[in-house]
Amino acid sequence: MQLFLGGARLPYNHSAETVPPTDGDKGGRRGRGKWRSRGSEDRDVRLSKSMCYALRHGANQMGLQIGPDGFLFVEELLAHPQFRSYSLEDVERVVATCDKQRFKLCSHPEDGRLQIRANQGHTVQVMDLELKQVLAGSPDCPAEAVHGSYLRNWSSIQQQGLSRMKRMHIHLASGLPGEDGVISGMRKGCDLAVFIDVPKALADGIEFFWSENGVLLTAGDAEGKLLPKYFSRALRLRPTRSNLPLQ
Repeated sequence: MQLFLGGARLPYNHSAETVPPTDGDKGGRRGRGKWRSRGSEDRDVRLSKSMCYALRHGANQMGLQIGPDGFLFVEELLAHPQFRSYSLEDVERVVATCDKQRFKLCSHPEDGRLQIRANQGHTVQVMDLELKQVLAGSPDCPAEAVHGSYLRNWSSIQQQGLSRMKRMHIHLASGLPGEDGVISGMRKGCDLAVFIDVPKALADGIEFFWSENGVLLTAGDAEGKLLPKYFSRALRLRPTRSNLPLQ
């Protein structure tokens, strides 16, 4: 069985995730997905955020043991004091109603115990996320991929490029939000879209990988960056779309 869960979490009494996002994402609001009913929204969003924080960033501090593949047993998660008010049914409901597919829920292949992991976005080191490497010239190699950011950061991005900062990867989408087949990879509140020439970056030895929920991931160069030379174009998304100069 494979289900998916989305969201993000701030540690303990905070209300939003404190781990720095990739360059250009500072100050953005996180999408909450489309939830089934307004009455359960607050509870479901809290659970979604809690799981996202635990599985992406806070497991070690919380005393939770994540495997090298990023999975954590659901029973161990729900036994933690921060999750004791939730049930397996709560988890499955949030998983089933999330539109971002940020998390994977499945049975352990050996003992059948239910386990969960984040598909991407980690600051904790996870060695095996079952990512699919993108090869130059392959059918799944996009000509462009897009990173969502904010216009207030454009000057810095324009000069220094994109940085993964404390995360394992820079996140890229296959297109803009709302376009056909685009599930995740960019926050809906972004007002800047930076397009990356993927084949050009691949030719320089930068690796790209597809996550299970269709996000294109890259660790960037040796310094964790995608330099401006790989930018193919940039768009202002609001109030109306318009091209921005790269230089």
